Amino acid sequence: MTTEDSDAHAKLARLTDNLTRVEALSARLMQAMAARKTHDQALDGPGQDVYIKAAAAYLAGMMQNPAKVMEQQVGYWGATMKAYVAAQTALLTGAPLPAEGPKDRRFANPIWDTNPAFHYIKQQYLLNAESVQNALGDMEDIAPDDRKRVEFFTRQIVDMFAPTNFLGTNPDALEKAVATDGESLVQGLENLVRDIEANNGNLSVTLANPQAFTVGDNLATTPGSVVFRNHLFELIQYTPTTKTVHKTPLLIFPPWINKFYVMDLKPANSLIGWIVEQGFTLFVVSWVNPDASYADVTMDDYIRDGFLTAIAETRRATGEAQINCVGYCIEGTTLGLTLAHLKRAGDTSVASATFFTTLTDFSDPGEVGVFLGNDFVDGIERQAQVDGILSRAFMSRTFSFLRSNDLIYQPAIKSYMLGEAPPAFDLLFWNGDGTNLPAKMAVEYLRGLCQNDGFAKGTFNVFGEPVSLSDVTLPLCAIACETDHIAHWKGSFNGVRQMGSTDKTFVLAQSGHIAGIINPPSKGKYGHYTSGPPQGEAADWLATATFHQGSWWPRWRDWLAERSGPQVAPPVPQTVLCAAPGTYVKTFPAA
Repeated sequence: MTTEDSDAHAKLARLTDNLTRVEALSARLMQAMAARKTHDQALDGPGQDVYIKAAAAYLAGMMQNPAKVMEQQVGYWGATMKAYVAAQTALLTGAPLPAEGPKDRRFANPIWDTNPAFHYIKQQYLLNAESVQNALGDMEDIAPDDRKRVEFFTRQIVDMFAPTNFLGTNPDALEKAVATDGESLVQGLENLVRDIEANNGNLSVTLANPQAFTVGDNLATTPGSVVFRNHLFELIQYTPTTKTVHKTPLLIFPPWINKFYVMDLKPANSLIGWIVEQGFTLFVVSWVNPDASYADVTMDDYIRDGFLTAIAETRRATGEAQINCVGYCIEGTTLGLTLAHLKRAGDTSVASATFFTTLTDFSDPGEVGVFLGNDFVDGIERQAQVDGILSRAFMSRTFSFLRSNDLIYQPAIKSYMLGEAPPAFDLLFWNGDGTNLPAKMAVEYLRGLCQNDGFAKGTFNVFGEPVSLSDVTLPLCAIACETDHIAHWKGSFNGVRQMGSTDKTFVLAQSGHIAGIINPPSKGKYGHYTSGPPQGEAADWLATATFHQGSWWPRWRDWLAERSGPQVAPPVPQTVLCAAPGTYVKTFPAA
């Protein structure tokens, strides 16, 4: 037998083996999909009225200006024919393909620019996408909010049909399949089946290697102790690393839709570890991951048994009359409600507040607003009444669609088409480690704050009494992020502008919702902007702002130090229930 015969025999054997594995995996796939848990269909997409309004607006435009529509169509036809002729010419004569503009990273493989067939497929997709975008831009007689929703969900459809999302038109996947005798596709199918099995028959791409990290082992390792626990949270007091600390302690409320250790990933980028190193006595709330037994827990419960209790326990643990507080994202919103209530109650327990990427004025919720229509919220309410919770799976999917190419399609291509293992990436691991929300509280938040803008309008009740942004009068610092897709910075600015405090500091960090906050000075990566207090329009504030290289952390440290009193001996925990990061951060109730 020749070497060539031997190689061919080995390839055939590998192919046969892979086909056998595919058959077994297909059976597992069908079994996993059969176990899929049904849910309210309104959670899968916007109501039909979105597209009805879009169609009506487009037809109205055609009737009012048919010449413009025809001009667009002729332009599209012309560009299509030009691309086709270029591809044919290159195929027949070897002529170079036409040069292009800015590179779309989805089409990074050189074959998209050198192979006439793939080049034509790419060009036709981009032409189609541009044509759809132009049609949307020309829609008239459609409300701004409706336009935003139409544009967003249409873009989702356009992104979904990118040729890179299909095996037959993805050169990277085809090349690897050939090079591995189909092994990459088998491994991709294995990854697909694994994800569907792990998510009760639903598809959710695993973003990070789940075996690479263990909370308390190589994540959330800053030393500390759980000093208090109730049905909603554990309170962690972190171990000091300096001989003395500022007298006034600091209490951080992380988002209850995620786990607190985004601020305590690896030691090199741990905000918690850095704060302790600056000489502050630090307490952090670790929220419970609720199951259906929490169905009737309300916003008032979270404010009373969560925020107010954590404030009281921090004061008790340190013996201090006042503390400083931080609220991150959605917890910044709820911290604002709590502070407004304290003001009305004449309670001065909190000396200052810091808001990380926080919306309190929802008149313009930004990109996330496309999911705040009654079609989605009605569906969430119905499903939450059935489950007793708003599942972390729905929230994760929603936020992922705001960055679908980065958080859905590209990871799916790498995992399912290329057969790659998920990366060992701490931030993506945390992103996949979400929490549920109690049904009643979630709906109260969505209806009263997000949809009705109750805090800004002064109509949202805390313990039966309306509170307003003007009730927040203590010294405050707000950190917003320039490219934040969850709490857009102009919305954050508008909320802080309306607060009643006469001592306001606003900082605009570069980057997004997470990277803009978790930006340690040692990396020197993202800068930040400062200007006067938030007044007038956000764009005008930015126009007069000064840009500073590097992290905002040291600037905030100095601001906080001025409001944290003299140096004293570190307080010793009076009660230790267990070591940090505690038990709640490791609980995994039903999705």
